[in-house]
Parts: sequence; C-alpha cells; structure tokens
Amino acid sequence: MPKSKKTTLNAIEKPAAFGPDLDVGAFKRETSPWPPCTISKLPEDIAQRALSVGISAEEKERAGTYFQIDHSAILQAIQESFSEKAEIMTTGEALEKYSWAEEYWWKIVDADTDKFTALAKLKWDQGYFIRVLEGQKITVPLQACLFISKDNFNQNVHNLIIAEPNSEAQIITGCTVHPNVQSGLHVGISEFYGKKNAKLTFTMIHNWAQNFNVRPRTAALLDDDATFVSNYMCMKPVKSLQMYPVAYCRGTNSRVRFNTILHGNQNSYLDVGSKVVLQSKGSRGEIIARAIASDNAQINARGLLIGEHEDSKAHLECRGLLLSDNASIHAIPELVGKVKGTELSHEAAVGKIAEDQIQYLMARGFSETEAESLIIRGFMDVSIFGLPDVLKEDIRRMIDATFGGAL
Repeated sequence: MPKSKKTTLNAIEKPAAFGPDLDVGAFKRETSPWPPCTISKLPEDIAQRALSVGISAEEKERAGTYFQIDHSAILQAIQESFSEKAEIMTTGEALEKYSWAEEYWWKIVDADTDKFTALAKLKWDQGYFIRVLEGQKITVPLQACLFISKDNFNQNVHNLIIAEPNSEAQIITGCTVHPNVQSGLHVGISEFYGKKNAKLTFTMIHNWAQNFNVRPRTAALLDDDATFVSNYMCMKPVKSLQMYPVAYCRGTNSRVRFNTILHGNQNSYLDVGSKVVLQSKGSRGEIIARAIASDNAQINARGLLIGEHEDSKAHLECRGLLLSDNASIHAIPELVGKVKGTELSHEAAVGKIAEDQIQYLMARGFSETEAESLIIRGFMDVSIFGLPDVLKEDIRRMIDATFGGAL
C-alpha cells in the first residue's frame, strides 16, 4: 500500500484539533444520481433554498455556475461572453483534463490532518474546479452551490480554485440542504492558489439544518502581489460547525483578509477561526469577525497571526454580541511573532446590547423589538465584505430576513 494512502487510512479515526468529535461512519452514503439540470428547472423547494444562500437563476447576474446535489454535478457552465476568461468543471474532470492539476491537489491541505480530511480523500464526491485565466478580469461573479437532498447524508467535496497571474474575480458559494433534511455531515476541502498580481474574492454562505454537522478544511497560497479576500457567513442553526482556514502569504507584498459573520442560535456549536501566515516581505493580513450568540448557542471565535518575515504586518479584530444568558462566546486571539520587525496586533470585545442604544431608538418611535433588530443588523455590517453592490444587497436581504423580527 502506498505510504500516502496508508497514512490517510490511519487518520480516519483521528479527531480534529478543535470542535466536537463525530462518528463519520454514522451517516448515509447511498444516493441516486441526479440528471443535468439548469437552476430554473430545479424543483421549487431546491431552487428556493439555493436562492437563500445567494445562488441566482438569472444568467446575466453570474458569469458561470456550478451546482452539485449530493454526489452529482448537475450544472457546470460558463456564460458564452466569459468562456475565454474562466473555466468551471468538476475536480475529477479537471484532473483528467490537465496533468498539471495534480501539482495543486492535496498540496496545502493535508489529507491526514484529521478524520474529516481523510474521509474526503478516501470517499471523494467531486466538488468544483474554477480557474480564472491569465490577465482576465471577470466583472460578474461566478457562483457554486453544494446541496444535500437526503437526511443523515454524508457529502465530501474537494474544490480547487486557481487565479492565474494578473486575473481578478469574485466567487460566491452557497451551501445548503433540502427543507426536509435535519441531520447529516458535509466535509468541504478547498485549496486556493493566487498567482502573481491576482485578486480573488471568495464569499461562502452556509444555511444548514438544526442537527447538521459541517467540517470545511480550507487553505490559500498567495504569490507576489496577490490578494485573497475570504468572506464567510453562517446565520442559521447548525448542530456543529468547525473550520479554521489558513492563508500563506508566500509572495512579496501578498495580501489576505478574512471576514466572518456568525449567528449561533438554538443549540448551535460553532468553532470558527482564521489563520494568516506572513512569510514574505511586505506581506499583510487582517482578520475581522462578528459573532452573535442567542438561545443556547456556543461560539469559539479563533484567530491566529504568525509573522515569519521582518517586514510583515497583520491585525485581528473580534466582536461578539450576547443575546441570551444561556449562550456563550469565547474569543481566542493568538499572535506569534517569529522574527524581529513583524507587527501583529489584536482587539476583542464581547458584550450585550447597550441599554442606552435601545432607549435612544425607542424614544424615536421604535418598539423594543424593532430597536434590537436595528442594532443587530447594524452589528452584522456586510460592508466589511467589500462586495459589489449586487452581492451586497443580496446578503443584506438575507440578514434582514433573519433579524427582521424578534429573536
């Protein structure tokens, strides 16, 4: 048996460093294939859930689309006007089409990290390959949807995203389940490569289910003058979510920013963090997190900055808002300076809604519930995402739908 496969098999029982442990064998794998289909022809209940995570059925609003249900890729298409600028296909097809794709496969995420990476390696269910071609600037977002239709189902995807030199693109990924799904396990491996002077903005929106478990494993590698912006939002109940994406600023003047908006409610357990490793001259990083905990939710908000070059700088900011005496937020910022000259800083704050803010709004005619809703929506400020107006408004509508009334 090859050493790499043996080490992966050995890791299938290895718990993750953070988050609750799971029995990965407790979830179903059997499913029927889904036929190819456009979003507009999907069943209404599936299309509506996709819409709830920012997936648009309007072709003019997206440069390209990837849609996977369970283990089946039902749609992978680029608008004709963008066909010479980007590619979308399954990762399996990309590995068959391009021999060089192996150079990027399982290179910055280790398959033997824990049982979830091992599961994704041993029981791989496709995922998307997106490549933005050299010198191309795509003005309309690309989109991908990872969907689960069966209860207590296990989906393991591996995504590969490459932004070639001097390219620029926005990608929005929505992950969700059928309304009848209450439990399951989604494992998502994502490897991002930003080549010289590339700029990539990636926005991921999760809408799972009350007893669902989610384990993304993400890493990005940035070359000279590359910029990577990662936006993540989870506002609906989930049993457990554990993720700790990392970006390696390997290139000179490379830049990374992680923006996270979390709403932990009901009995959700969220252990979410971001890690930045500054490895080169002029490398810069920023981690911004907003977390709201209500009901009985628990949130661990992690952040780690590692300075490995004397001319490097990064900042971490975490703000938490408690809406229940039974909820908790644990902010865990870490700074590791390995060389003289690196500049790392952090600030963290956790508290409740200030009474004077509520009284101020009530004095101007708002009810107490309306006042709280306004304050919460202001706290969940999507301007930190740096999105184009069309995406920004979509996400604001999602937040309004979640926090428009009493929690």
